[in-house]
Amino acid sequence: MAKRKKPKGKSLASQADRYRLYLEAVQSPDNEVPFFNRVFRSAYRRPPLLLREDFCGTAAVCCEWVNSRRDRRAVGIDLDPEPLAWGKTHTIGTLTPEAAARVKLVKGNVLKTAGEKADVLAAQNFSFFIFKTRDQLRNYFTTARRNLAKQGVLVLDVMGGAEVMEENREETRREKGFTYIWEQRRFDPISHEGHYYIHFEFKDGSAIRRAFHYDWRIWTLPEICELLLEAGFKQADVYWENTDLDTEEGNGIFRKCVSAPADPAWVSYVVGVK
Repeated sequence: MAKRKKPKGKSLASQADRYRLYLEAVQSPDNEVPFFNRVFRSAYRRPPLLLREDFCGTAAVCCEWVNSRRDRRAVGIDLDPEPLAWGKTHTIGTLTPEAAARVKLVKGNVLKTAGEKADVLAAQNFSFFIFKTRDQLRNYFTTARRNLAKQGVLVLDVMGGAEVMEENREETRREKGFTYIWEQRRFDPISHEGHYYIHFEFKDGSAIRRAFHYDWRIWTLPEICELLLEAGFKQADVYWENTDLDTEEGNGIFRKCVSAPADPAWVSYVVGVK
């Protein structure tokens, strides 16, 4: 008599939440908010109170912002209703009712001037790379400037280096309960456009392939700074990440710099000061 096969349970991938995995592997709002506070105080000698998070996705940074001070408010803007709905339940839903009341999510276009003027406008996770021409990116910067108060800063994070331009390159990192994979599928040196993917793999062999796909132009730091100035910002400052002398990796501390080493892969901030 043949042995009965045990019914297979659901795979770990089928039970996973891609937005939760992204938050755990990619985002670090607890580092972003202190940086926003530092660069605004450096420019204006007072604490910033209103944050606008463009391309906000699940609004994790908005939530961290309002948790940092009881007098802070945040507005998150995104065109995609799916991450906004997820964030309303899973990130804003974890706040106290008082803090949640200080976060507003808007399904809208970041290229439009709307709403209350912010002290800090943040476009994180390289989201502005979706703009592929100088006119498009300048237009976004001009609009962002209009969405800032008289005293305001635009904070952008930027990635670059020779390794970012390598095709068919994968980097993996073990996280708690899963493996994060960053894939660089295609890069065109003429247009500086590339296709990038995030995958998640699990210990049972299952995977979420292409959980996130990015079709970007990889902008250089001088291009970004020049376009910020053309858009009317009075300053465009680069903040470069310091290196840990033991690991020779970034240590999460960013300092204003006018020159930097040619690291093969790097992440930095550019801050436009109004």
